Amino acid sequence: MGSICLVSLMFVGIGMLVPFRLKSKFKQFGAVPLASHLSGKEVAERMLHENGIYDVRVVSGEGFLSDHYNPISKTVSLSPELYHHPSIAAARVASHECGHAVQHVRAYPWLMFRSRMVPIVQVSAMLIQLGLLAEIPLINVFPGFFSLESFFLHSQQYFL
Repeated sequence: MGSICLVSLMFVGIGMLVPFRLKSKFKQFGAVPLASHLSGKEVAERMLHENGIYDVRVVSGEGFLSDHYNPISKTVSLSPELYHHPSIAAARVASHECGHAVQHVRAYPWLMFRSRMVPIVQVSAMLIQLGLLAEIPLINVFPGFFSLESFFLHSQQYFL
């Protein structure tokens, strides 16, 4: 049981390290000005036009690092700090999001697969949350069945 806790702690640590590292790099390169002095919006529009894409709008979204490409509304949404500022981080994120628009226009198979999976993943996440909520009253009815010891004892036969 100790090794399972160690592996779990390792994944929690990695899960905490990734966003910390991402924010750190974003802050570092967000302070480095882009030599061309183009804002994230201008970089995005230039990349789209250089790839023959004129029906995708570049808009300012809300929130920190909330950037995304929406194939339904045909928009590239950049967070305000990227939309307005000419930095290496802004150019990098704007190019990445426009890359999704280019993939969409060219019918890139993995993007098409991802787009088809989004509704399935959303429904699955909702069902998991409902299952976890349903488990709360069941813990009081069957206290031994939902214990961690019971889980680890039963899962060892499948994973070890």
